[in-house]
Amino acid sequence: MVAVNLFSILALVISTQHVHSFQPTGNHASPYARHSSLIPSPESFLPHSSVIMPKNQRSLILSVATSLDNDKPVNEAMIRQIDQKIQNYEKKQQKYLDKLNSAQAELEKFKETKQRYLQGDSMGGEGESAAFTETTARSLVKSMMWRVIAGSVTFFTSLRFSGSMSTALSIVGSDFFSKAATMFIGERLMNKSQAGRKGGADDVGRSLAKALLWRLFAICNTLTMSFLIAKNFKMASKIAGSDAIFKTGLMFFYERAWAKIEWGKEYIIEFSI
Repeated sequence: MVAVNLFSILALVISTQHVHSFQPTGNHASPYARHSSLIPSPESFLPHSSVIMPKNQRSLILSVATSLDNDKPVNEAMIRQIDQKIQNYEKKQQKYLDKLNSAQAELEKFKETKQRYLQGDSMGGEGESAAFTETTARSLVKSMMWRVIAGSVTFFTSLRFSGSMSTALSIVGSDFFSKAATMFIGERLMNKSQAGRKGGADDVGRSLAKALLWRLFAICNTLTMSFLIAKNFKMASKIAGSDAIFKTGLMFFYERAWAKIEWGKEYIIEFSI
């Protein structure tokens, strides 16, 4: 910008001298020539000249001088802003480089562990090599699917003993979401224990224990809700008792089926370095 302003001043001075160079002299003066008094002399543009400049020329020179004075602080502010941007991006670059180095280290560790495993070496304890946990999504799907299956059984049992469609629907609907939420919480709590997990799956003992524990809670829940809705303890006992016998076996096979499903399992890999 400084170069442009200096160029403007230079062009102004040259244009003024150019006008004077075309002034007619002697006897060859044109009848249309302007009187010399009307043309400002070059001295009028000097700072100490007593001749008053035209207003537009004074404004131009003043603006050029002002811009020359203001250029330096503006440029310094821009440089500071650029430096700040550079520092910010350098910090981001270092952050991503640290993450990249960490990821590369983890990758090499897993590759080495896989190679040792393929060569027959142990990755930890004999029983710990297939330890796993279940994801939240797996527990949620298990809970909701079981609630649909168990709710259907409860509906037909309630319909048989009550003889009323509305009563059967009320009993099933009253505890559908509460039992689903309770089973989900139970799944997450059981997931914290590795007892009964062998070969990457729950063994028979773990599946049976889960079925019995859940049935103990569910029978109390079904008995209570059936009595409150049907107002008949004998009928409520029949509904809850039928559920207890049938659903215990059904849930055991449900757990055995899920033990063979790999989706939602996260294996715990222990490194022997």
